[in-house]
Order: sequence, then structure tokens, then C-alpha cells
Amino acid sequence: MIPIKLKEYLDSNNVRYVTVSHSRAYTAAETAEAAHVHGDAFAKVTMIKVDGRMVMVVIAASDMVDLELLRAVCKAERVELAHEYEFKDIFPDCEPGAMPPFGNLYDVDVYVEEALTLSRRIAFNAGTHTELVQMAYDDFERLIRPVVARFSTDYTA
Repeated sequence: MIPIKLKEYLDSNNVRYVTVSHSRAYTAAETAEAAHVHGDAFAKVTMIKVDGRMVMVVIAASDMVDLELLRAVCKAERVELAHEYEFKDIFPDCEPGAMPPFGNLYDVDVYVEEALTLSRRIAFNAGTHTELVQMAYDDFERLIRPVVARFSTDYTA
């Protein structure tokens, strides 16, 4: 079930969205396939430590974070993937690894890969491994106000 704080946030901001139930999936690629969403429009969340501070990085399911590009974007000394045990308590209303890309609701800065801004719609985990949310990308960006930059590479590249 979609976290109450996310549902209330979307509803209070008059955002049109749909939730889609799908078979249990753990990877972004599996989730996109199970829900019949193209991988370029499915946003996955990767938690990164930037100079010791936790940030949320949002990229397309078909991409991966380039830590060197992200380090340059953040003007940071050290950038590294966070381990689940380091961030699971930040998202108490979400299943581990299924948090939605609304870091602003959890006091976490959000960075979005610029390639996602080209999509009219965005889909993402809704706090569980069996449900996702689809909404207009413009609404997503308006609510999140993320840092938008290029910091990912295509898996197929």
C-alpha cells in the first residue's frame, strides 16, 4: 500500500496519479516488466552517501549511477553507494528497497538524472514491491524540486 504521507502529499497538491498493482518484483527492471512500464520511464532510487550525507539519486531503470559524474555534480570529496542498513530507518513506512523518489518527505535531498526529464510520465515504487505510482513528470519535478543533472550511464552502453 502506498505510504500515507505520500498519498496525502499527492492528494493535497492536487496531483493526478494512478497506482498499479503488480506481481512481487525486487529489481527495477523486474518491476517495470511486471507493470508493463518501459524501463526508460520507470524511475529507480539509489541511495548514495555524499561526503557522509545520505542523498537519494533517481535514475531510469535501464541506467546505473556513474559515481564520478555524481561526485562532480555534488562537488564532493567522497561519493559511495549506501548499504541498506544505513538508510532503512529513514523510510519506516516502506519495504526495504521500495522507497518512492520523494526524498523531500523524508528530509533527504533528491538528485534526478536529466534523461528522466524527457519523459512525459514517470513511474516508481510506491513503498512496496507489489505496487507502483504513475504520474506526470512535470508534477513530480514541481513537488520535489530536485537537483537535475547528468550522472548516469546506460546499462547497455
